[in-house]
Amino acid sequence: MGSSRGDLTKMPEAVKKDFGGALHGVQEGRSPEQAKVLKGKVKGAVQLSEDHDGETYRAIYTTELEGVVYVLHCFQKKSKSGIATPKADIDLIERRLKDARALHKQRQKEQP
Repeated sequence: MGSSRGDLTKMPEAVKKDFGGALHGVQEGRSPEQAKVLKGKVKGAVQLSEDHDGETYRAIYTTELEGVVYVLHCFQKKSKSGIATPKADIDLIERRLKDARALHKQRQKEQP
């Protein structure tokens, strides 16, 4: 959703490889070891987190929509105030999850 794919491609190779492998596993029905349900008011989102060269990277996705994995947001965590996901990122994830639900509903209607 949104710029997620482009944002993922800008990440370090090791992070792209780890996230790519994990998301491929999700598409095949597996739950990655590092996957955690995103806490807070974003229901239905799952987070992958990867540390690389002292930086933290995250990929947020949802599998709540039958048969499809939507990657909602990929970003480098810049907040230095603990492990919480910054509010701006949470707001973006919420919008993209809402958009993914609407897109999925539309695609379901279009199928015979």
